[in-house]
Amino acid sequence: MRSVSARPSATLQVLFEPEGDARRLHLIMRQRDALRPLFLATWEALSRQFDAAELETWAGAVLELVNVNAGPACLIAYWEASRDAASTREIAPLLGAAQICAEICRHAGAPAATASLNALAIARRSFGAAALSRWWRAMEMLARQAPESVLPAAGRMGQILLPGTIEAFEDFITAGLRSAAGDRNRRLAFFSLQDDLARRMIARDPGGVGFPNVEAEVKAFTTALWGELPLLRGMAGDSMDKPQRRSTISGPIIRLPETYRGVRGDAARGLFRAATAHAQAHLVLGRARFPIGTLKPLQVALVNLIEDARVETLAMRALPGLRRLWAPYHVAEPRGIATAPVLLARLARALFDPAHVDDDGFVAKGRALFAAALPRIEDSAISREIGTLLGNDLGQMRVQFNARTYVVEPVYRDDGLGLWDFDEGAQPPDDVLDLFIDAMRVDAQESADGSNQQAELGNAEAGIGRGRPVAPDDRGTVIARYPEWDRVHGIERPDWTVVREVAAKSGDPHAIEDALDGAGAVRNRVARLVRGLRIGRIVRLKRQHDGHDLDVDAMLDAGIALRSGQEPDPRVFRSSKSVHRDLSALLLIDISQSTCDRLPSGATVLDIERLAVAVLSEAMDQLGDPFGLLAFASDGREDIRMTSIKGFDEAYDRPCRARLAGLSSGLSTRLGTALRHAGNVMATTTSTSRKLLIVLTDGEPSDIDVSDPLDLVEDARRAAVDLRSRGIDAYGVVLGTAGIASAPRIFGRSNTMLVPRVENLPARLSELYFRLARR
Repeated sequence: MRSVSARPSATLQVLFEPEGDARRLHLIMRQRDALRPLFLATWEALSRQFDAAELETWAGAVLELVNVNAGPACLIAYWEASRDAASTREIAPLLGAAQICAEICRHAGAPAATASLNALAIARRSFGAAALSRWWRAMEMLARQAPESVLPAAGRMGQILLPGTIEAFEDFITAGLRSAAGDRNRRLAFFSLQDDLARRMIARDPGGVGFPNVEAEVKAFTTALWGELPLLRGMAGDSMDKPQRRSTISGPIIRLPETYRGVRGDAARGLFRAATAHAQAHLVLGRARFPIGTLKPLQVALVNLIEDARVETLAMRALPGLRRLWAPYHVAEPRGIATAPVLLARLARALFDPAHVDDDGFVAKGRALFAAALPRIEDSAISREIGTLLGNDLGQMRVQFNARTYVVEPVYRDDGLGLWDFDEGAQPPDDVLDLFIDAMRVDAQESADGSNQQAELGNAEAGIGRGRPVAPDDRGTVIARYPEWDRVHGIERPDWTVVREVAAKSGDPHAIEDALDGAGAVRNRVARLVRGLRIGRIVRLKRQHDGHDLDVDAMLDAGIALRSGQEPDPRVFRSSKSVHRDLSALLLIDISQSTCDRLPSGATVLDIERLAVAVLSEAMDQLGDPFGLLAFASDGREDIRMTSIKGFDEAYDRPCRARLAGLSSGLSTRLGTALRHAGNVMATTTSTSRKLLIVLTDGEPSDIDVSDPLDLVEDARRAAVDLRSRGIDAYGVVLGTAGIASAPRIFGRSNTMLVPRVENLPARLSELYFRLARR
């Protein structure tokens, strides 16, 4: 290569040596239509940072990946990693990454190499660029000694790296290889985080300071501040894959996390003091409790925020030194995407620090309202007034807010649960309760004598709402490949996801039949709807040219026309005809891991889904409407599993009910691919003029190899739009509140039915179908 333009220009001019690696790479990419745009964008970005010789060596690294058949996905992942790291102006780490990635590909395969590259950004965030070479060497050692474990380990890298040091990661890899002692299944269990030792290792916080270590000093500190001995208790550790839980106030008791993950030494001690001082300020200065009423989740979060600011203002007036204690935790900056959590964090900082500059209109309004209320700062009613107003504003701005994933910022503030009065006579909406659900699920209940009684709610809280792996031999036969939308780059990646057909397991059909017998009221109601919508029902037709009866309204109009000297309409008869239905439906059932959550009744979400599907299937069978039942779950883009419960040409009989009873929960929810496949099933197996696709799901799209859920939400939205363009009406039925924000975006507000109380699904699903069937 002789020269490459090192600065951005309208047209990039590249001159190659006749036999150089760069020339060979460009010639190869000219023949790859799908890869060429991404490659050229990467080449142009790198040309601004590196000289001609460095670009030549980078091209050689890409060719090494090509030569080991790493595949398009791996090349794209490497180009993305190269663009991310280009700002450092160091080519050596990129070359080393390609070399080790090629070794991983040789030993563990192309998907493992691709997953390793996708995990690189997580590793860089965890311990910086300086330790990345050690991380790569550990991944190479894993590929050589346990090639089957690279893919699951890379897919769970965010959890594995929670301890935050490269030494902890190296210890984790070494421990997994040693503990398995050559046993492949044990290695898979370890690196899939199904092994107790693996979970204990990632939960360990080297150098961490826990609540038991600081309890005495924090009590003394808080007593010195407020003159009252605080009642402090520790909380059980929360799940490693969830945001850090906040402290909480329960009556006079302050409950603190067992540890603050990633905070060590004096910093941890300072955070415990800040959190306790804040919570005790609420108990001393702000004892009012607010009735929950009909407030929406976003309004509740804003009332919490304003009350925090009000109490801290009073506290800093009495003890000005508290500002130095709390200030380091207010780090929100006036930039970034304006989501609800970001705006709330920015408002919290603006109200805490009057000198902080933030010109956002919402933040400015919050500041103005709070400043106007300062003469009434002793009155807690201002918190509800201001919070409600600001909540209305954010609602009109249509910013994203997920009650289930929202956590209070900054970290020292409590979760706000102690501020609210949940009147027994007025049950708050489920989506409001989601703001506090994590605090309420695993809090230890304080008995009268002050002892702890741990509330145990079902199995494995750490995995609620998350996909979990199952045995690798459960993977089925590959039946299709589909594209997927890349939100970041604005392109559609061809053949990006793989659909596998998994044979349905037979369960006990009596379980379905017994559940139907127990739902007599719903079943009778649906039966009445069936009788009113039977095929061949007689409908009256008015204003006909001929018929068996006269249409009185048409006769009156004709008489008026004659009296007025106008030509009357000759259609003055009524007739009737038998209307036949031309409708088919496919029910797409989400069976991801979150559907194993237990409800207060003791049933799981999947149990309720099964009952609802059985009730509606019985009705559709009686109506004679062609219908199919299809269940889905996913374990990464290479493994989207489809299980056919009933085909359109199959009878709804006892074997079909046995397959429905045999469904089990597991894995994740890659909804976009499931929608595309369901659309193809309907297009190829039904000939009706109207086609309905009804999706049952209890959460927003997610998968183990996607870090940002918005990527899969946008992909699913595009899939739903494509279905409509093909004449298929897609409707989303969302159970609970996890998908309350994403479902309307995917299916459209008019095509989304929210079922906050899961037990109501059997009746609500049947009502939806009959409402759609009448259109």
